[in-house]
Amino acid sequence: MEYYSPVLHHLHVVPSSPSSSSSSQVKNRVFVLCIMLSLWVYMIYCCVGYCTTVPSPSPKGNYVPLFEHPPSSLGAARDLLENEGDADSRGGEDWDESHDAAARGGEARAPEDPAASAFSNGSETRRLPGAIIIGVKKGGTRALLEFLRLHPDIRAVGAEPHFFDRNYDKGLEWYRELMPKTLEGQMTMEKTPSYYVTKEVPARIYTMSKDTKLIVVVRDPVTRAISDYTQTRSKKPDIPSFESLTFKNATAGLIDTTWSAVQIGMYAKHLERWLQFFPMEQLLFVNGELLISDPAGEMARVQDFLGLRRVVNDKHFHFNPAKGFPCLKKPEGNSKPHCLGKTKGRTHPNIDAKVVQRLREFYKPFNWRFYQMTGHDFGWD
Repeated sequence: MEYYSPVLHHLHVVPSSPSSSSSSQVKNRVFVLCIMLSLWVYMIYCCVGYCTTVPSPSPKGNYVPLFEHPPSSLGAARDLLENEGDADSRGGEDWDESHDAAARGGEARAPEDPAASAFSNGSETRRLPGAIIIGVKKGGTRALLEFLRLHPDIRAVGAEPHFFDRNYDKGLEWYRELMPKTLEGQMTMEKTPSYYVTKEVPARIYTMSKDTKLIVVVRDPVTRAISDYTQTRSKKPDIPSFESLTFKNATAGLIDTTWSAVQIGMYAKHLERWLQFFPMEQLLFVNGELLISDPAGEMARVQDFLGLRRVVNDKHFHFNPAKGFPCLKKPEGNSKPHCLGKTKGRTHPNIDAKVVQRLREFYKPFNWRFYQMTGHDFGWD
């Protein structure tokens, strides 16, 4: 029986003398074998590349969430944005995303070739986060996340997953697929500020991993409330005044604690829920004011808490007086620093001084309780 081979068909063997025929035949056979071996290697390479592009089936149907229904973002709180996603949730508008390549030494991230990645990145995998920035809204969570992304041992999701408050019914594998791939020794992180004030979240994170490290960025609750209102007004200019929203009864000076802008700043009340599941040693409270005035100092605390080398330091920051926020830069070189985007550092409206004073009086017992619980006086009073 004869076999037809397109490779052999195109081979041309030059007739040789009897004395050299044996040597020529050996050379021809070696040449043919090399070509066939190359074809087999190429076919295996293509098969591996194809397999890496086929999505694995999701075990969502096998995952039983701890709670039957996902809660609203703030429970019974009155939120004028009605849970609309803000720029931080989308992860792109509040930060100049082009800073990543410059801040990390200038490398550009090209789309990965699936076949090539099967060989070069075989040890990378998606892991559930070992640390989460759980709050608070308008405290400085976006800045902290971007500062942390400068660290080579941190890989973080840019957008807010809102898994533990809005998407819990989708299951842990859905959540895992949102995470970036990491190498052994790297830490996965995410941030969703609404976690801190959502009552179901502590139990859900504990169910995922009781060893999860939790970071809360806090700032003066009065300033935070005004900043929260300013963001809302930028999207809905026709909303009522800050003064009218603050009070349930202005004449009696009764604060409306159902308004989310007020409720979030009651830090001690929310912390009590977290301490039912996690020891204080697993929570770090970052000072939002110091994150602006002394970012390197606060980053040293954060890196120590996460068990990381102190890689991100004062060489990475440049303060922008016009923005009022620190910008990121390369430790060496004269490239332009990359700053927080246009939605950060908005000008706050002028608020009646009597309203501000009443809010300070309202928050004072919550603040003092918070100082006692955390063992740190933030100096807001």
